[in-house]
Amino acid sequence: MIGDPHLWASPYFDSEAEKHALELLSTSDAMLMGRRTYEFFAAVFPNQTGEYGQRVNEIPKYVFSSTLKKADWGNSSIINGDVITEAAKLKSQPGKNLVMYGHGLLGETLLKNDLLDELKLWINPCVVGRGKLFFREGEKTNLELIAQKTLAKGVVVLTYQPAGIANK
Repeated sequence: MIGDPHLWASPYFDSEAEKHALELLSTSDAMLMGRRTYEFFAAVFPNQTGEYGQRVNEIPKYVFSSTLKKADWGNSSIINGDVITEAAKLKSQPGKNLVMYGHGLLGETLLKNDLLDELKLWINPCVVGRGKLFFREGEKTNLELIAQKTLAKGVVVLTYQPAGIANK
C-alpha cells in the first residue's frame, strides 16, 4: 500500500529508521513533494524535534501543485508550472541530490520521464487491506535492484534504479 503511512508505518519508524532517513536527507539539497504529501508534512513536522525533524524543517521544499495557493511551512515553494520542465530545471542545478517523499502522480510522472535516478522502497512488515496503486493501471517501469538494507524491526529498504539508467 502506498498512501497514509502515518496510519500503519509508525510502529516501525524507530530510532534506527530515523537515523537511516536522516542519512538519506543529509545527502540532499532539497525535497520534492506533491500537494498531499506537503499538507501532511506541513501539519506534522513544524512541531518535530531532534536532528531528523530539524533537517526536514530546514531543507528547501518544492511542492508541485496546481491547486495549492500558499505554502506557509518554512522553506517551502510552490511550483505550478509544467512538472517535467520544472523538475528537470531543479535536477540540472549543481549540488547534492533531490529527495522525494511520497509517491503519487508526481512520482509516477518523474519516473515515467526519466527524472528519478533512484527509487527507495521501505517495505514494512505489515499487511494492510486497502490502499492506492503505485502506478496507474497498465503502467510499467522496469527496475534494477542496486542496494538493500534490513532494519532491526523488519523494515527492508530496497534501492532501485530504473532499468538501463547506468547505460545512459
